[in-house]
Amino acid sequence: MNGRQKITPEHLTRRAIVYLRQSSEAQVKQNTESQRLQYALTEKARDLGFQQVEVIDCDLGASAGVAAQRREGFERMLGAVALSQVGLIISRELSRLLRTDKDYCQLVELCQAFGVLVADEDSVYDPARMDDQLVLGIKATMSVVELNVLRMRLRAGAENKAKRGELYPRLPPGYVWDPTQVVVKDPNLRVQETIALVFSKFRETWSIRQTFVWLRENNVELPVTRYHAGGWTAVFQPARIGFVSSVLHNPFYAGAYCWGRRPTEVAWEGGVLRKRTAAALSPQQARVFIPQHHDGYIDWNTFEENQQMIRRNHWVGNSDGAGAPRSGRALLSGLLRCGRCGRNLHVRYWGKAGTPGRYQCAGDYDEATKSRCVGFGGERVDRRFSDEVVAALSPMSIEASFVAIERAEAKEEEGRQVLQRRIEQLTYEAQRAFEQYDQADARNRLVSSELEARWNTKLEQLEEARAALAALLEAACPLSVVERQELIEFGSRFADAWHHPECPIELKKQIVRTVVEVVIVNETSPGQLSFVVHWKGGSHTRFEMDKPNAKTTQRTAEEDLDIIRQMSPRYGESDIARVLNKLGRKTGKGHRWTSVAVRTARRLHRIAGPRDTVCDPEILSMQAAARYTETSDTTIKKLVDVGCLSMVQIAPFAPWEIRRSELDSEPVRTILEGLRRTGRLEIPDTSIRQPDLFQ
Repeated sequence: MNGRQKITPEHLTRRAIVYLRQSSEAQVKQNTESQRLQYALTEKARDLGFQQVEVIDCDLGASAGVAAQRREGFERMLGAVALSQVGLIISRELSRLLRTDKDYCQLVELCQAFGVLVADEDSVYDPARMDDQLVLGIKATMSVVELNVLRMRLRAGAENKAKRGELYPRLPPGYVWDPTQVVVKDPNLRVQETIALVFSKFRETWSIRQTFVWLRENNVELPVTRYHAGGWTAVFQPARIGFVSSVLHNPFYAGAYCWGRRPTEVAWEGGVLRKRTAAALSPQQARVFIPQHHDGYIDWNTFEENQQMIRRNHWVGNSDGAGAPRSGRALLSGLLRCGRCGRNLHVRYWGKAGTPGRYQCAGDYDEATKSRCVGFGGERVDRRFSDEVVAALSPMSIEASFVAIERAEAKEEEGRQVLQRRIEQLTYEAQRAFEQYDQADARNRLVSSELEARWNTKLEQLEEARAALAALLEAACPLSVVERQELIEFGSRFADAWHHPECPIELKKQIVRTVVEVVIVNETSPGQLSFVVHWKGGSHTRFEMDKPNAKTTQRTAEEDLDIIRQMSPRYGESDIARVLNKLGRKTGKGHRWTSVAVRTARRLHRIAGPRDTVCDPEILSMQAAARYTETSDTTIKKLVDVGCLSMVQIAPFAPWEIRRSELDSEPVRTILEGLRRTGRLEIPDTSIRQPDLFQ
């Protein structure tokens, strides 16, 4: 080796470091000969006279290019150099040590300061010498240039192949290469039908999550690609939401070839350069975009419509999305847009019971006046908009009934078809497992027992699938003639169905978002709102209404206030709330009456009254009157009905007010004494048998 004479006894007292590196995991697995040559440098270091030789190979599979991940082995080597523990650094080529000028300057500077030699397969260099430093600089520059040249060649070759539509790292599930290396649909009908089912279900639910939930609930397995037996093959597994999302976002299923949708960029983060993958570009913005490249599961227009709906479901901040339909009571959530600033209106809810939402625009918020572009209560607006929807959709409700009948029948057919394809697949796999077991030597139990277990597993899976199909066929109930007629009649009563209390708000929202693109709202004059509805298909309608006022929409009814005023002089809050609830009355916010609500109404309307009922010994309730006369409630009621006893009741279900003097009056006292004596309630012209209370 050239330069052996540069090694001094002082260098030999320290240790030599053999540094190994390969750029990727693929090189580590495939280029094993390069590893052997690098490990062989250990013997060369000992031939140079070093007794202590350390091998640093933890950077195998780590790139040394610009913005690459930190190299733990390289940093450990520099630390040992700075501690004066290293006499020689040896690597097969200088490109194994570094690929950037920054790493070269850092290494040479430390080696000069601490007297460390650098060696490759051919020579030993002393960075402190001018000539050796010049040679090292030339080799370092060549290493940097070599990396850039190789990268440019690889990128140019890949892009040229991509422009022809022939660069495939891996085909997505549902596609394979035919013998002529042309992309075609997987010939497995189960794979084709399952992928198509994902798209059809999304068109029904318009939600990635709801599509995933349906697949899970119906035990539909989806194909994924796995590397097996030297190639990629389709393997079925339970549905995962990430896989469903990737299928719906992939333009390859629409027959388009895209390459370069996720460009890699270098950014300065935390004081270091880092590589990061940018957000995915639209297919048309990719470096290579070839429409109609192969046969798709959906057409391009359907794909773009799906992407638009997915973006609308993802509502973050001021995005254009409407969000997926949820259980909130605001019907127009995500669809309203301010006619003044163009921002989406947000929905605010108050209370635990899910009160009607309030629509607010966040644009041009004035800190001084605490006001926004526009804001209003949602309950009256939703009712008014519901009238517009009913008027627009009622003429098409009969046609919707026929579509509902077709979908109800098709839903059962989809479940049966999925299970039938699975049974066909398992039948083939069970037969193949039997053939493998049958061909094995029965005396070799190590092999035959394993093959027998695989065969039994496939038979069990086949029986489970057959049992599931039998249960589905047994539970299937085709629509009868009467049910069909009921569905058709139901279509003619679309308005009744829409306004029915049991109609879920999620269904209403889904219908609205199917037919409405956006609703522009503006406050044209104080207290007046103008709405412009942009329907799907390009039609526009306009309506106006008075702006909802929170103080009027949540005001306590005058009938309730009259009852509170009449009962307040004597009765407490809990008794008044009990009477109002028995009458079926509600507060201004639509809740049941409570003592707190009565107290609030009294305070707001300045109605004086005690918190608890005031007891007056001269005025008795029905129960108190029965106790006072030692009779029953029925006796008191009969006396009141025939007019012998006077009673006052402020409101229905309010307590009776009977004066004690009335009970002590002559007619009532005589009747009650006769009751105690004979056990009969004798009233003029009336004879009522009363059980003896004193037996």
